[in-house]
Amino acid sequence: MRRAIKYYRIIWLKHDLRAGLAVFLVALPLCLGIALASGAPLYAGVVSGIIGGIIVSVFSGSNLAVSGPAAGLTTVVAASIVGLGDYRYFLVAVVIAGAFQILLGLLRMGSLSNYFPSSVIKGMLAAIGIILISKQIPIALGYDQPNFWTSGFLQLFYQDNFLLSFQNFNHSLGRGTIIITLFSLGILILSSRYKHHAWNVLPAPLLVVTFGIIADLLLPHSVGTFVLKDTQLVSIPNNVFKDIVFPDFSVFFSNSQVWLDGITIGLLASLETLLCIEAIDKLDRRNRITPVNRELWAQGIGNVLCGLFGAIPITAVVVRGAANVDAGAKTWLSSFTHGLLLLLSVAMIPFVLNLIPYASLAAILLVTGYNLTRPRLYIQIWKLGWKQFIPFILTIVFILVSDLLIGVSIGLLVSIYFIVQDNFRVDFQISKSYMKDKEIRVIKLNATVNFLNKVKLRKALDDVPRNSRLIIDGSDSEFVDYDILEIIAEYKQKARDRNIELELRNVKEVSILESH
Repeated sequence: MRRAIKYYRIIWLKHDLRAGLAVFLVALPLCLGIALASGAPLYAGVVSGIIGGIIVSVFSGSNLAVSGPAAGLTTVVAASIVGLGDYRYFLVAVVIAGAFQILLGLLRMGSLSNYFPSSVIKGMLAAIGIILISKQIPIALGYDQPNFWTSGFLQLFYQDNFLLSFQNFNHSLGRGTIIITLFSLGILILSSRYKHHAWNVLPAPLLVVTFGIIADLLLPHSVGTFVLKDTQLVSIPNNVFKDIVFPDFSVFFSNSQVWLDGITIGLLASLETLLCIEAIDKLDRRNRITPVNRELWAQGIGNVLCGLFGAIPITAVVVRGAANVDAGAKTWLSSFTHGLLLLLSVAMIPFVLNLIPYASLAAILLVTGYNLTRPRLYIQIWKLGWKQFIPFILTIVFILVSDLLIGVSIGLLVSIYFIVQDNFRVDFQISKSYMKDKEIRVIKLNATVNFLNKVKLRKALDDVPRNSRLIIDGSDSEFVDYDILEIIAEYKQKARDRNIELELRNVKEVSILESH
C-alpha cells in the first residue's frame, strides 16, 4: 500500500501535476464558454468541470480521459432550457439523464456507439459545429443580448427575430470587442498551425483569455470608444455556491417533457462519451483500454450530481483528453488535479474570471465549431460515396431544421435503408443453364441469409418456369433464417404441382408451423 502511494505521488509530481495544470488552463475558458453557448448560468459550466474532474475521474476506469461540459451538447441543452421554461426543471432532466446512464452501464450497454454509423455521428457533430458558430458570431461582434440566438436555427430568419435583432445591432457593435475577437482568432489559428513550436508552450485558450483581459484593461486608455460594457464581460458571483440553483422535483412525475429531455441528454452524452473514450484510448502510448460500462456508470454518477448542484451535463471530452495526453499525463490524477484547480479558482479568485471578455470565449468556441464542421470533412465524406454522404448531409439538414434527436434518427434510418438494400443484393445469387432443352436454375445462398429477403426469394421461386429443374444450394451458408427455410419448405408442394424437379443441397428441412 505504501509503495502504491509512493508510486502515485512520484507520478503525480513528475507528470500528472503539470498535465492537470495544462488541462485546467484549457478547461476553464471552455467551461465558461460552453455554459454561455448553452444559455445556462456561467457558474454551471465551472461546477460541471469540477464534478467531471474530481468525481468522475475517481469512479472512471479511464487513465487519460477528462470529463466536463461538452460543446456537443450545447444545442440540446439550450433547447431543453428554453423548452422547459425554468432552469430548475432542466436540472431535473439532468438528474434523469445521469440515472439513465447508470442504468445503461449496469445493463452493459457500453457497446452502444458501435450501432451508430460513422456518417451519422460525423453529421451530428458537423451540425453542432454550424449551430455553435452561428450562436457565437453576434457575441464575437459585441452583441450582448442573449435572446438573439435562443430559437431554432431556421427561426432566426423569421421576420420578427431577424429584423428586430438587427435593428438594434449597430448599438451593440463594439470596436473593442471586434479587435479582441480578431486577435484571439489569430492566436488560436497560429497555435494550431505551430502546435509543436518552441514558443507555443502555454495552452492557446489561456493565451486568448489573458490577451482579452489585458486588451480590456488597456484599450480604454488609448481610445475611449473601445471600452467594453459590463454586459460584454463574464459575470460570476463572488460566492458561486451561494447562488447555486437546485432542481425542482415537483415536475418529476407531472411533466413528460422533463423525462424526454433527460433520456435524450443521457443517450447523447453516453454516445459522445463512448466515442471520446475510443479516441483517447488510441492516443494512450501504453495501450490501456477503458472499461466502457464502468465509464457509463461513472458519467451517470457525475450527471446526477450535476443536476443536484445546478450544473449542466458532462461527457468525456476529446479536447480535454487530447490536451491531457499532450501534456504527458500518466494516470487519472491529472484529471482529478484539473478539477481541484477549477474548484480553487472559483472559490478564491472569481474577480479574475470576471475580467474575461465574452469575445475571448466566443473566439474559442468559433474555432471549436469550425473544427467540428470544417470543409475538409464534407469533401472526405463525399469521396466515400453516396451511401456515406446522404446519411451525413441529411443528418445535418434535419438537425438544423428540427432538432438533434430527429436529425440523428433520420440519418440512422437512411443508413439502415442502405444496409437493407445491400442485404437484398447479397443474400443469394441466381444462375441459369440448359441441358437437353430443360432449363436449370440454381439459387445459391450466401453465408448469411436473413428474413429481409423473404419477398425477393418468393418472387425468385415463383419465376421458375414449369417443367424445369431448380437447385437451392446452401453449401456456403453459415446461417439461414427460419423464415427462409419455411418458404423453401412451403415451395415443395408448389414445385410438384408445376412439375419442377427440386433439389436441396445442404439446406436444412424444417416443418411448417400451422396457424389457426
